[in-house]
Amino acid sequence: MKKPIIKVIIPAFNEENSVGKVVRDIPKEWVDEVVVVNNASTDQTEREAKLAGATVLTEKRQGYGYACLKGMDYIAQQPDELKPDIIVFLDADYSDYPEQLPEVVAPILKDNMDLVIGSRALGKRERGSMTPQQVFGNWLATTLLRVFYGVRFTDLGPFRAIAYPKLLALDMSDKTYGWTVEMQLKAAKQQMRCTEVPVDYRERIGFSKVSGTVKGTVMAGYKILWTIFKYL
Repeated sequence: MKKPIIKVIIPAFNEENSVGKVVRDIPKEWVDEVVVVNNASTDQTEREAKLAGATVLTEKRQGYGYACLKGMDYIAQQPDELKPDIIVFLDADYSDYPEQLPEVVAPILKDNMDLVIGSRALGKRERGSMTPQQVFGNWLATTLLRVFYGVRFTDLGPFRAIAYPKLLALDMSDKTYGWTVEMQLKAAKQQMRCTEVPVDYRERIGFSKVSGTVKGTVMAGYKILWTIFKYL
């Protein structure tokens, strides 16, 4: 059997103290390329990512979705023989455990799944790693996905894997906080085969630009709910 091509996209905004750890902890025998998208950082994120061995892109428009789309555009322009079978998305703050990547991609490789969400709700979560508003927001969003889209998820976790042709079929468009929920609801609408695997979660390195501020929390919550209702 041909070895699958797996590429990782990591959006990174001012994560100089963590992005290198993330890149280095990714099991290199599993991954063909790690793409870090430096998303308007004002620190040494780009330098640290390059030192760790990642391909580094620059996206000056700030926004999680902008960064993910930049990584996808880069991959889309590669020769066909270098295009991946699977794309893994992972955060740059070292809250996830990159060494769990084989567990996240396993359902695609073994069970022909299309989308796999690494669920923090099902894994071991370090005390303080998620704020109460994050826990509630995930519960509310996944409940609405079940009610309106008929799909059962326990998390909107950033650590996820998707078969590359299926990712293209989703025609992703969100530029900011709605990226993760857009992917899950569009997969449900297209009746893709979706599943979750438990992933562990620890307190992030540094300060969260979303859950660490009232404005970020409110804006993220609003965008997630808006996205859920937009596609009904």
